[in-house]
Amino acid sequence: MENWFEALTLFEKVYWIIAIAGSAILLVLVAMTLIGGDVDDMGDVDADIEADTGIDFQFLSFKNLMGFFTIFGWSGIACIESDLSTGLTIFISVVCGLLMMLAMASLFYYLAKLQSSGTLNLKNAVNQIGEVYLTIGAKRSRMGKVSVNVQGTLRELQALTDEDHDLVQGNVVKVQDVTDTGILIVNLLNK
Repeated sequence: MENWFEALTLFEKVYWIIAIAGSAILLVLVAMTLIGGDVDDMGDVDADIEADTGIDFQFLSFKNLMGFFTIFGWSGIACIESDLSTGLTIFISVVCGLLMMLAMASLFYYLAKLQSSGTLNLKNAVNQIGEVYLTIGAKRSRMGKVSVNVQGTLRELQALTDEDHDLVQGNVVKVQDVTDTGILIVNLLNK
């Protein structure tokens, strides 16, 4: 192995070192990502200062740079093995590396958009139609439950009503308001 490396030209040695080092670091980054390690904190260049601005397209990140060096190195080695000229080898390997960065940035951008916080915002229940699950006492005398679709998920939530009579199981209701404590105020839909 040592004799093989010594026999390489300086140009070939540079490409082999870049390819092997980039591949090793990228494998570690991918493994950390898969097991839940947050490797984005290792130095994104495209950092946003303002909070809650959404997910940005990050072309220049540590992961993407490692992807660039990995593909740059291996495509350069492939060009050298195909006896391409030095200039053409450098050009092809740079283009392949940039395409890899673009592909990785796009992948992480769209994967990040799939994430959701899972936090239920009860204000999104206002004006939704639901069905009484457990009897709700008239004039807020007894708390009951309603089944209502909030944020794309059917939920059973506590509810009160200002109606003059109890709302029983099966009644169709409309959410009018949400109290500060997270209790829905509902009214009978068809009186």
